[in-house]
Amino acid sequence: MIARQLVILGIRGVPARHGGFETFAERLCLYLVDKGWNLIVYCQEEGQGKRYESTWRGVKRIHFPIENEGPLGTILFDLKSVWHARRYKSLHLTLGYNTACFNILQRLYCIQNVINMDGIEWKRQKWGRLPKTWFWLNERLGCWFGNHLIADHPLIEAHLATRVSRRKITMVPYGAARITNADESLIDQYGVERDNYSLVIARPEPENSILEIVKAFCMFPREGKLLVLGQFSPAANRYHRAVCEAANSSVIFPGAIYDAEAIAALRVNARFYIHGHQVGGTNPSLVEALGAGCAVVAHDNQFNRWVANQSAFYFNGVDCLSTFFSGKYLEDEYVERKRAAAVVQFDSRFKWDEVLSAYEAILSRLR
Repeated sequence: MIARQLVILGIRGVPARHGGFETFAERLCLYLVDKGWNLIVYCQEEGQGKRYESTWRGVKRIHFPIENEGPLGTILFDLKSVWHARRYKSLHLTLGYNTACFNILQRLYCIQNVINMDGIEWKRQKWGRLPKTWFWLNERLGCWFGNHLIADHPLIEAHLATRVSRRKITMVPYGAARITNADESLIDQYGVERDNYSLVIARPEPENSILEIVKAFCMFPREGKLLVLGQFSPAANRYHRAVCEAANSSVIFPGAIYDAEAIAALRVNARFYIHGHQVGGTNPSLVEALGAGCAVVAHDNQFNRWVANQSAFYFNGVDCLSTFFSGKYLEDEYVERKRAAAVVQFDSRFKWDEVLSAYEAILSRLR
């Protein structure tokens, strides 16, 4: 086995352009490169062509152009990546279990493979019977084929422990950067003013409570705005249409925003960050909100309560949230207390250095 070499699979590539796993992979790569590791990352590209290689900040990238879009394209990319990666006998890190059936290849080639098991994907409301069955099967295959499993939340760890021995699992949460200031002028383009809007960042799906949040905010006339980030297609999606129809002029839909500086500015200057996720583990967006010192409003469930602890107000339903918007939401002293509590909570669990150090300890032990 090659010393201190790691192959990362399961993401679209680095640097991050898509989501939480890509952001984590970028951070981990740069951290490990500084520690003397050799990093190889598989990257999915759009279009046709042959496999090619490149280097980014000391990281070797192997690119596979994929013509197919959506889930089929991801499945083909994962299959090609795992098949190609079998030639690297060093340690592998797979982020996510959605195509864990392919990880049998690491077992067959006697390659150590650590799998971050992400959330309980097959429980999400958005999936039909066939996708749920696919995720259910692959979750179990990931538990069997992975040499070691990483859970990002104690509840995910407990869930996985019903499948395999707890000795095979380590709990390491997601991390985020601490943001203390941001360019306030960047929020002007979205039609909001500092401390006079609340922010929602989530995929527009029922399990993220966006309809409930919009209904609660629009139940009575409110001061300020509700800024709901995400890609909405009301003409094609019934749920998106219901959210848009429930909104009044106080709700702004700017679309999906991927500019990191703009997102940071929107978080830092918001009165509240509203997190409606009902399922999942340590959600990156909630952790990033804590890192930005946001006062948080979160759906009341055990996942969110472990992440945010005492730093959030918790709601369960439209009426509860509407009452909050008419009461505590307006109290400046309450907002400041929650902002201070968010920083304390973030520092206690979610700083990148501690998260990445924990990953290196696991990888060093297994390589």
